Amino acid sequence: MILLIILFGALTLVAGIIIVINPEVIFGFLRKNLDKLGLHVIAIVVRLVLGALLIVQSSNSRFPLATEIIGWLAVVAALVLMVMGRSNFNRLMLWALSLVKPMGRVGGILAAAFGAFLVYAFI
Repeated sequence: MILLIILFGALTLVAGIIIVINPEVIFGFLRKNLDKLGLHVIAIVVRLVLGALLIVQSSNSRFPLATEIIGWLAVVAALVLMVMGRSNFNRLMLWALSLVKPMGRVGGILAAAFGAFLVYAFI
């Protein structure tokens, strides 16, 4: 289970670096697939699985309290995405993607930092 958290952290770190270098690689993909149900489902499932893993494995982390809090936040975020429905999810994504020009690279830095945190917390 810890390996899954480290893998997710490494993928998030790489995605963050890609966003810093060329934001359109990730954000273009999201724009092209925004209307697909799979994007909404993946957003929910990844948050639920990651949240559950972080909660269950928080005692094995270097930062157990922070890891557990992040896990609960991920579960709550998944539930909110589930309840909000697909049309509101699409509106949220459109709004977030509208911030790419002014804030995209900052988001990439934050994503890379979060991924690095997860990897460091569990190695």
